[in-house]
Amino acid sequence: MKENYINGERNGEGKQYDFNGILKFDGDYLNGKISGKGKEYHDNGKLKFEGEYLNGERKGKGKEYYNNVVLINEGKYLNGLRNGEGKEYYDNNKLKFEGKYSNGHRNGKGKEYYDIVVLKFEGEYLNGLKNGKGKEY
Repeated sequence: MKENYINGERNGEGKQYDFNGILKFDGDYLNGKISGKGKEYHDNGKLKFEGEYLNGERKGKGKEYYNNVVLINEGKYLNGLRNGEGKEYYDNNKLKFEGKYSNGHRNGKGKEYYDIVVLKFEGEYLNGLKNGKGKEY
């Protein structure tokens, strides 16, 4: 793939590889920074994240994966961290948590589930910890 450059900076579609030739990123660039849609890969070449970026950081909707096939998180990102509505999953693809995040942590209302998709906790979180009113089942 030929990459486009403007004033010495990557622009448009492009790919990044590590020193061993393993793909690390495939997506869009703007003024030399990852911006737009793209995919990040683990060191073993398996999909790690797919979603939206701005100025080199995750921003907008995205999904995180473990070893290419297991979805572990989906939701919104800001400044590279989970922010806003989101969901976490167990490695068997069953829902683990759904609720709000701020700066990468559970913040606000949320629901936590056992790995058999039975409600475990419903209530408030602050900085990733249960905080405030809630019910445990």
